[in-house]
Amino acid sequence: MGRFCEIQTRNELADYLGVPRSKLTYMLYVVGTKNCYRTFQIPKKYGGEREICAPNSDLKDIQRRLAGALCEFQRIYRSEKGIHSNISHAFEAGKGIITNAAIHRNKRFVLNLDLKDFFPSFHFGRVKGYFEKNRDFHLPSEVALTIAQIACYKGHLPQGAPSSPVISNLICQIFDMRLLKIARQNRLNYTRYADDLTFSTNDRSFLERYDVFLKDVASEIEKAGFSINEKKTRLQYQDSRQEVTGLVVNKKIHVPCEFYKETRAMAHRLYTQGEFEICGEPATIEQLEGRFAFIDQLEHYNNKIDSGKHSCNTLHTREKQYQAFLFYKYFFANDRPLIITEGKTDSRYIKAALKHFCPNYPHLVSQDDEGNFHFLVSFFRRSDRWKYFFGMSTDGADAMKSLFRYFVPDLNSPDYSRTFFELCGSEPRNPVIFLYDNETVSDRPLKEFLRYIKLDKERRTTLQNDLSIPLVEESKLYLLTIPLIGGKNECEIEDLLAQETLDIELDGKHFSREDSYDKSKFYGKDTFSKYIYRNYQTIDFSNFRPLLDALNNLI
Repeated sequence: MGRFCEIQTRNELADYLGVPRSKLTYMLYVVGTKNCYRTFQIPKKYGGEREICAPNSDLKDIQRRLAGALCEFQRIYRSEKGIHSNISHAFEAGKGIITNAAIHRNKRFVLNLDLKDFFPSFHFGRVKGYFEKNRDFHLPSEVALTIAQIACYKGHLPQGAPSSPVISNLICQIFDMRLLKIARQNRLNYTRYADDLTFSTNDRSFLERYDVFLKDVASEIEKAGFSINEKKTRLQYQDSRQEVTGLVVNKKIHVPCEFYKETRAMAHRLYTQGEFEICGEPATIEQLEGRFAFIDQLEHYNNKIDSGKHSCNTLHTREKQYQAFLFYKYFFANDRPLIITEGKTDSRYIKAALKHFCPNYPHLVSQDDEGNFHFLVSFFRRSDRWKYFFGMSTDGADAMKSLFRYFVPDLNSPDYSRTFFELCGSEPRNPVIFLYDNETVSDRPLKEFLRYIKLDKERRTTLQNDLSIPLVEESKLYLLTIPLIGGKNECEIEDLLAQETLDIELDGKHFSREDSYDKSKFYGKDTFSKYIYRNYQTIDFSNFRPLLDALNNLI
């Protein structure tokens, strides 16, 4: 199919969006888009309420497809024309309030303007006229009309529809370029985040031109069909707190200190009382994690700017608060027993075995009436976040050694296990289990870990006999290993599978356990574990029973 701008009819538009023609016609002319919304109010930051118009699932799907098509058209157009726009930062891929604020960081003057009734300013005729007359589209009247019908509610773009952001940005392109021209003439930076306009400069003489500049900008805004919200016009000086889209930009980019203090207080109430509120309403731990993650996003940005070396050993205060929260959520207040494996493939084998033996382990896995499995244990997923905050490698067994430091008194790491035990006045909610291959003879990960924690001979024997031992009993931290089979003195988890399974040929290739192998002859653990997971019903998992029994006993 050709480009968006080559669409000639409503039916072609439906085809382009991947929407059945009959469905689009039915939505527009039988149901009517005006009957596809529910409206509600949300409080504005500085008082008053904002109306949100949420489309139903059918209309939302069409709007999302339209938004995606327009975004792709814009991406291709900019690529072909060599356009690298850095003006609009709302609803743009790879951009947001941080990129918007960064342009105005550490400036002598920062001017904020706000457009009144932003989305309602894009009325039905304006939307239709844009796609009809804009030189990049020049769509037939029928197509432009259909787009406006899909996108508008009560005669304008509604706030809450997925198509509104991209259409508003498209229409504002010429407006942005005109404001940029005025800004450059006055030696100012300019960005727009939806209805928030920001100008900044280090030019000392700007104050002499301020009134004329503001008049020119206001005139251009009026020509574009907008009006300024005078109550939100702010000229901010370097010696006072400067904010851009809610972020402080004086030197480094930060959330306002009030936001951080509120977040820290919420966390403390969660730790000590088990619950907290946001804006007077009961809140969830996921909401709190979102606040911490947002604060950390800014800290991460600032760390890049100062080009210093940062790690779990050099965290500053705000990062330590986030580190403590992560430990609390995932290792102290975890809602399910958590298993941490040496590699990502290990969890697939265990999940497959649990599915195979589902009726035998009701405390570990369940199956609903539709046949879907629900694991009652969780498996730790590593990421760069865990590497940064806890020194946990993204793969391999060293991750557990790094994490162990936070469960015990250590000169280089906080004892979070003890901290939260004292704050909460209770034990951890569920066990955390380190799962290792049974390798204690050669210098493999388990042997290294046992040496690191200085495990005595008696407890080593217990580990081999029972497959598990408590590492920090009051913290519900356990060490689990796999059984030894076939008279072997060491076993990897793959050894628990029958030889006929290990010999399975896939696409003419054989399984290799090695990290480096000839990919023309062999396939690796990732492919193999996925095969095991898919074919859990036919695989012989009998050697997994002692491991699952030991896991079941811990839980």
